[in-house]
Amino acid sequence: MTRKHVLVTEAIAEQGLQQLQQACEVTVLLNPSPSELVAAIGDYHGLIVRSGTRVTEEVLSAAKKLEVVGRAGTGVDNIDLDAATRRGIVVVNAPTSNTIAVAEHTMALMLSLARHIPQANQMMHCGRWEKRALMGTELRGKTLGLVGLGRVGTAVAVRAQAFEMRVVAHDPFISPERAEQLNVQLMGLDELLCVSDYVSLHAPATERTRGMIGARELALMKPNAYLINCARGELIREEALIEALRHGRIAGAALDVYPDEPRVSPALCEIANVILTPHLGASTEEAQSGAALEVVQQVIDVLAGRPPRYPVNLAAVSPEEMAYLRPYLDLATLMGRFYAQFAENNLKYLELSYAGDVGRRDTSLITAAALAGLLSEAGESSVNLVNARLVAEERGLIVSETRIPHDQVYSDLVTLKAQTTRRERVLSGTVMRGQPHIVRIDNFWLDFVPTGSLLVEEHTDEPGLVGKIGTLLGEAGVSISFVQLGREERGGAGIMVFGLDDPLSEETLAAVARTLGIQSARHIRL
Repeated sequence: MTRKHVLVTEAIAEQGLQQLQQACEVTVLLNPSPSELVAAIGDYHGLIVRSGTRVTEEVLSAAKKLEVVGRAGTGVDNIDLDAATRRGIVVVNAPTSNTIAVAEHTMALMLSLARHIPQANQMMHCGRWEKRALMGTELRGKTLGLVGLGRVGTAVAVRAQAFEMRVVAHDPFISPERAEQLNVQLMGLDELLCVSDYVSLHAPATERTRGMIGARELALMKPNAYLINCARGELIREEALIEALRHGRIAGAALDVYPDEPRVSPALCEIANVILTPHLGASTEEAQSGAALEVVQQVIDVLAGRPPRYPVNLAAVSPEEMAYLRPYLDLATLMGRFYAQFAENNLKYLELSYAGDVGRRDTSLITAAALAGLLSEAGESSVNLVNARLVAEERGLIVSETRIPHDQVYSDLVTLKAQTTRRERVLSGTVMRGQPHIVRIDNFWLDFVPTGSLLVEEHTDEPGLVGKIGTLLGEAGVSISFVQLGREERGGAGIMVFGLDDPLSEETLAAVARTLGIQSARHIRL
């Protein structure tokens, strides 16, 4: 049988390369230019990259024989997933390979902060024995606050508990049952910041999480608390952290990631109570070997006609079925993302119900799209149509599907029911004229296209409330594209959705939330 040909464009661990050579014909072409890659790719059935190779639509168009792209690592930002999916090319990655490495680096930074190890090492190398100046603290009995309880956050929790630390976490997409299994107490972000001696970030960088630790959040932390970030540099507002460190609002910080790598702010380098490492989280021999072996085995499996363990993109479906499903996949993804930014409490289970013709189809992909949209706000690695159910299962979420013959109003209706720790929340949507529409939030019926920037507020009905909010937005220079209002009765509970043409500042959002009658106000970006 003819052996398949695989191109490797970046260095991977030797163990992985040897395993690949046993099954395939392998060419190593390190760091090709975009034109070189386009010229070469046509002869290959498989391609293995890391983060430096851009697998663009142009590359994939030239890849006439390509069946699989393997990313030796977690992130797939450098691969055009839509283009790969359209061409039936499977994309795989190695999402678990660096979990332990990052968790151990987090613990190393925590211990370094507690015992002043970098400062002690520097003093000793300078011939200074200053034991009294280096009095440290124990981790035992301290509270560790984890922002994100995915794979890495969970691994850190297990290790911290071995040091007899109390572990609390903020992650709206972890079920209480799963947290209880981990012996971790769930709480809101503000509460976590107030009670923690160490705060460690393990969240993805999304529209919802970028800049989530700013001046207000740092002010909530104890003055003797420490902040650790081995996740994404964009999670922290760097200027606010520099000010907090300079003025002693927190005791110190340890950073492994930065917003504009490899650039590091000179101001951070001048601060004594911050530890800086050059994105070493996954830099262990074991992690690099694990990533290579994990992705190589999947490439071999795909080329042999076997399913891969960690597929990143959508498995092929017929063009006719995809033409029907595509608008509903878009709808479900947007509904999931909307709910993730709208909800407050931890999820316990989700129910997706389908009414009308859509319910007579195979809805598994639509459910996966809703989960992918929902969990994209939570996971450290890419969540997609293929792995969404697995990620949900890891987080202890119970997911079910129901079908209804028809809806009284809409020919097709997709409904997401989410049971949280406090209440059940409902979101319904449909497709009209090829566009996704959200038509129900809880008991309120309305109709809007979920896209762009939205202001969603819950209120008790008050005369002039729409005008008050409109005035606040106008004074802030924010233009309104539409308003949708739902209410139970005059003077009763209600909800309003504003479509916004301009960015909404935190100050304006806070002003809306303070308006008489408003129970909650959220800025949702889709």
